[in-house]
Amino acid sequence: MFRFIRIALSDFADLLFPTLCLGCTRSLTANEKILCTRCRINLPETGQHRRADDDHILNKFAGKVPIQFVASYLHFSKGGIVQKLIHRIKYKGQKEAAREMALWYGDLLKREGSKLPELDLLISVPMSKARLQQRGFNQAEWIAAGLSEALAVPMQADILVRKRFRSSQTRKNRIERWENVKNEFVVRQADVIQGLRVALVDDVLTTGATLEACAVALLQAGCSSVSVLTLAATR
Repeated sequence: MFRFIRIALSDFADLLFPTLCLGCTRSLTANEKILCTRCRINLPETGQHRRADDDHILNKFAGKVPIQFVASYLHFSKGGIVQKLIHRIKYKGQKEAAREMALWYGDLLKREGSKLPELDLLISVPMSKARLQQRGFNQAEWIAAGLSEALAVPMQADILVRKRFRSSQTRKNRIERWENVKNEFVVRQADVIQGLRVALVDDVLTTGATLEACAVALLQAGCSSVSVLTLAATR
């Protein structure tokens, strides 16, 4: 009886305050989450998980740090749906959207990611305490949680620590981004990651400077290999 009442109240609330697609703002059906079926089908997937030799994305790290594998779920373009989704996640508090999209990506990797190496641990890119207090959550943690659930690979959010807040990376070039983050990351539990094959998880791969700095810290602390998984990547 109580279950029936809860369901009825939930349905009534949906009529008054329908859940909207984060892409086109249409009302979602009961079987849709985050995006309507049309928006989800039209997401600009990269397909990078099927190719171990994607020169464009690998070149972001070439000659800088040995990254075993790099893949991003979606292409990020200015003004596109992916930018809208990332903006809603980071600045509108849509953290559940980050986890849900990561579940979609993790399922795709599990089904089609034949090039994905064996992984022992997922590590989210950390925020500074100041930025975390400002935003209230770290979107990379929510993405890592979704990937962890889908891939059945454990994740930890407290391995890497960002020492302090630096200026935003948004309008910086490759060199400026690296100068902004080099030596910023510290491994707090080096004994936990000795010899492990880890994957760094973040929202968007742009120049790769932040992920590069994280990878350097992890490799110096004893990881056997570092891969990179992100929700999106710039072209």
